Amino acid sequence: MEKVEEKTTQVTDHVLEAIADYVVNKEITSDLAFETARYALMDSLGVAFLALRYPECTKHLGPVVPGTTVPVGSRVPGTSFYLDPIEGAFDIGTLIRWLDYNDTWLAAEWGHPSDNFGGILAVADYMSRKRVSEGKEPLKMKDVLEAAIKAYEVQGVLALDNSLNRVGFDHVMFVKIASAAVVTHLLGGTKEEIVDCLSNAWIDTGALRTYRHEPNTGSRKSWAAGDATARAVRLAFKTLKGEMGYKTSLTAKDWGFEDVVMNGKEITLAMDLDAYVMENVLFKISYPAEFHAQTALECAIDLHEVVKDRIDQIDKVKIVTHESAIRIIDKKGPLYNPADRDHCLQYITAVGLLFGDVTADSYEDDFAKNPVIDELRDKMEVVENKTYSKDYLDPEKRSIANAVQVFFTDGTTTELVEREYPVGHRRRRDEGIPLLIEKFIENVQTRFPEKQAKQIFDVLNNHDKLMETDVNEFMDLMVI
Repeated sequence: MEKVEEKTTQVTDHVLEAIADYVVNKEITSDLAFETARYALMDSLGVAFLALRYPECTKHLGPVVPGTTVPVGSRVPGTSFYLDPIEGAFDIGTLIRWLDYNDTWLAAEWGHPSDNFGGILAVADYMSRKRVSEGKEPLKMKDVLEAAIKAYEVQGVLALDNSLNRVGFDHVMFVKIASAAVVTHLLGGTKEEIVDCLSNAWIDTGALRTYRHEPNTGSRKSWAAGDATARAVRLAFKTLKGEMGYKTSLTAKDWGFEDVVMNGKEITLAMDLDAYVMENVLFKISYPAEFHAQTALECAIDLHEVVKDRIDQIDKVKIVTHESAIRIIDKKGPLYNPADRDHCLQYITAVGLLFGDVTADSYEDDFAKNPVIDELRDKMEVVENKTYSKDYLDPEKRSIANAVQVFFTDGTTTELVEREYPVGHRRRRDEGIPLLIEKFIENVQTRFPEKQAKQIFDVLNNHDKLMETDVNEFMDLMVI
């Protein structure tokens, strides 16, 4: 009797299945998550409008080939551009990320979950206009907020235990993964198609962190997230045309992501996917500064009045911080551009001590020419507090602690000013949300006439109204 050869069924990687199942089947019931998502959208659009003031940002916007038009596309808020959703995702993502002023998530991996709004807004707008052209109902902004909650969750939960930075890769890899999942769903993809798209996104791997660290710190860090979310949209469109996926893109021996990139370390989901990340996201409310430096900046600004008339008497400035801050933003020596300066703990602290504030302009070349800034940087000592490092990773705390103390040449010192949680932390929401709204009002007024700015704010500030607004109508509010 001829032997029948048994065929083995390839089992899909658990992480791919879990993410796809969450995106398709999980009902988000948290009112807090939807409310926070509305504020996250408001804040993301506000910093995008502010970024439009900077030519180094706006040079990236618009069709790749000048003059290209599309029959059905996506709006880019704050501009007149009407682009295909892949380029639209790049432009929106780049605007949101440009000034390092959007929300943040800190864990084993760092990142900015609002980067995902690039793909979400572009695809939701495109799908809404497409549906209207077919005589169907457009998507609602509730769909955008739900997609954001899920993208934040995927990116943030992956970040809890899986450190890309320790193997030299950039955190925008997780933006691509999260965006790939939710935009495939927005485009009408099935669970199986989301798995296929995710597998291709993991196989892409990601960008190196080269552009975030000396001696190569540069402006690519401001458009890398736009690039990642746009790549996710491209992969979603390919998948929906029937392109195949790869069931063990993570776990395949020798050639999977875990062996090739993570040195054999398993990619895990540290908790069940729900709405934890959106509920606990960190807003950058007061200052456009790398988040690990936010509390150091608050301490420095508290000390400004004490030291402003004694700058020439300063002998040393001591910054007590946590391990992640030391690894990312502890920089000595020359700083060559705004991207270098806004990721330097000493520069940010020096500006806070000297001027009592930090704005986006504080990183520009003309401002940085002030020699007193570098003179003060040279007097800074950065040390780790092990408790700060421990509490940074504690899921019950997730503090981002820093402390600053100034020593003078006559032997006197200021007090050691310590801050565990920045104003954008969930533990300071009651204090932070009114300031976040003020931040948006200031930012929207940098781009739009008063009447149009008020129309945009009125929709974003009314939760029920926003949830029921058609996506395409919302995006049309922000056309210049």
